[in-house]
Amino acid sequence: MQDDLAEGNAPEPISKSQHKRDMAALRDLGASLLELPQAQVEAIALPEKLAAALREARRITSHEARRRQVQYIGRLMRETDPEPIRAALAAATGRSAMARAQQRQLELWRERLIRDDAALTEFAAAAPAADLQVLRSLIRNARREIAGARPPRSQRELFRLVRDLLGATAEAP
Repeated sequence: MQDDLAEGNAPEPISKSQHKRDMAALRDLGASLLELPQAQVEAIALPEKLAAALREARRITSHEARRRQVQYIGRLMRETDPEPIRAALAAATGRSAMARAQQRQLELWRERLIRDDAALTEFAAAAPAADLQVLRSLIRNARREIAGARPPRSQRELFRLVRDLLGATAEAP
């Protein structure tokens, strides 16, 4: 093989099947851009033709027309470098996954505070700036709402307070 390269022979061409797989991967990448919110797509540096095709695809409701538009997006993806788009897409999905995990941790803190009196001590250690009197009041009101099957006003206020106190560093309860 080294002799072939030394003589100037080019490496073997890509097979037709591999080429089709590559084009399908680019089409799928373009289709995954359609699943993102429009604001996240606009934050990615895309060529104008590709951005216009994505906007048009969002507007289309007919199944077959949308399928053809996705095919067109895949063709436009061939003309662009897909790596920055893949990186931006991975970052966008990672951020939303991380945000969901943080949201879930905050919900667990709220549920635990309502359910268990000892959780307040742990929460006070995790958030030393917390006003314990306000927390106790919200916990007491949330328990009354649950017992009386009333709307969860205090539960929401408790969640907001926990979110503000812990911020983006939602520690596991």
